[in-house]
Amino acid sequence: MSRPKVRDDVALMEGYHSPQVNVAVRLNTNEAPEPPPAAFTEALQAGLASIEWHRYPDRSAVELRSRIAELESHEVPGGITAANVLAANGSNEVLQSLCLAYGGAGRRVLTFEPTYAMHSHIAKVCGSEVLVGTRADDFTVDAPGARRLILTERPAITFLCSPNNPTGCLEPPETVRAVLDAVEEVDGLLVVDEAYGQFSPWSAMSLVAEDRSIVVTRTYSKTWSAAALRLGYLVGPTWLVDDLETVVLPYHLDAMTQMAGLLALDHLDDMRARVARLVEERGRVESELVDMDVDVWPSAANFILFRPRARDGSDVWADMVERSVLVRNCSSWPGLDGCLRVTLGTTAEDDEFLAALSAVLS
Repeated sequence: MSRPKVRDDVALMEGYHSPQVNVAVRLNTNEAPEPPPAAFTEALQAGLASIEWHRYPDRSAVELRSRIAELESHEVPGGITAANVLAANGSNEVLQSLCLAYGGAGRRVLTFEPTYAMHSHIAKVCGSEVLVGTRADDFTVDAPGARRLILTERPAITFLCSPNNPTGCLEPPETVRAVLDAVEEVDGLLVVDEAYGQFSPWSAMSLVAEDRSIVVTRTYSKTWSAAALRLGYLVGPTWLVDDLETVVLPYHLDAMTQMAGLLALDHLDDMRARVARLVEERGRVESELVDMDVDVWPSAANFILFRPRARDGSDVWADMVERSVLVRNCSSWPGLDGCLRVTLGTTAEDDEFLAALSAVLS
């Protein structure tokens, strides 16, 4: 029997995978270490009874977008409304919508490696050519070099992940401004991925304006303890959100997801307290790692990148799994030979990680 063949370029791709291993301490996917408050799950359970399951959900998710706009307005000069927000099934669908609208066949997308693998993967799936810029030794983007590359190659979309995954580095405001200026000179779009933005001291939301070609993406997966929900959003100019409405599928955001997204926003204080605890825990774990035989990079996210000095990173990763502790093996990522990434967990989980790592290294 004959069967259809996928596109030649898709056939050469590998999917995005993160090992799911049965271990006692799982610190490899940057999830929140604690569930959302019980009041959230109780309200969601009660709210499900009110959903009209035989009706389509609000296609435009206006209430959810309005509440997100209220949440983020203080970050944006002049404020924003629902018209500045697009909500979707995880920030990955947001990124896909951007690539569908502004990328595609005959267009180029620029990333700076090492960075979040889905930026290039989604761009390729959408038919875009992917350009790869490099980073400095400290994993930050070199602004003059980025400007030269943008002006020469003229990408339709430029991705900046800040804080960057998997390195944790935060791009300074002057770098993001310089990249944005260059992007606008070639009529392109700057996408700042802030999946970990609430853990960092500044946000590119402050650059969003109606006359600027920049969007900022965020997710409920990390700070809102809602990785299972698959809800993300972007904040940008209204004309861009209008463009994206032409490529998203109708009724793409189901009624339960919209309800859960709204209910989560009722627990803002809980979210901020959880973020504060993780930031404090980040400092504690970093200080412990500095005293070990590893190289450690400063992080503005909820994870830390490190590299064993005397042992191969993949061997250390495997030995950690033997001790029922799972971290992310980043050794195969561009520029990260021998590197591992640990997600911040509870204090108890982090203590188990530190003990296991110390034993493995010794």
